[in-house]
Amino acid sequence: MRIGELARRTAVSERSLRYYETQGLLVAERTPGGHREYPEAAVDRVVRIQELYAAGLHSEKIRQLLPCMRDQDGGPSAIATPRLVADLSAERDRIDRTIADLVRSRETLDEVIRAAQDT
Repeated sequence: MRIGELARRTAVSERSLRYYETQGLLVAERTPGGHREYPEAAVDRVVRIQELYAAGLHSEKIRQLLPCMRDQDGGPSAIATPRLVADLSAERDRIDRTIADLVRSRETLDEVIRAAQDT
């Protein structure tokens, strides 16, 4: 599929898709006319990339992790390693700390709101 179709199907801009390609996150073949052609599996790959960005990972970490993630058949990737588990655990711990910080911030705001309502 061409870049425009991939962008429509994933709700990701063409500019972002080109960026993913420059970062080694996404691979496209080129037609004789120089147009990008993506396989059907690119849809799932882009969705996975978006999920990892939303989790707060940066492109270098995503590039390292993508080849180690589950294959399309749901089985573990042949190149998944204990290091992948350690890296993902570290990222999960970071996310947990961020969530705890946000909960404390929300609780502080709740206290301020209650105090302001009582005056």
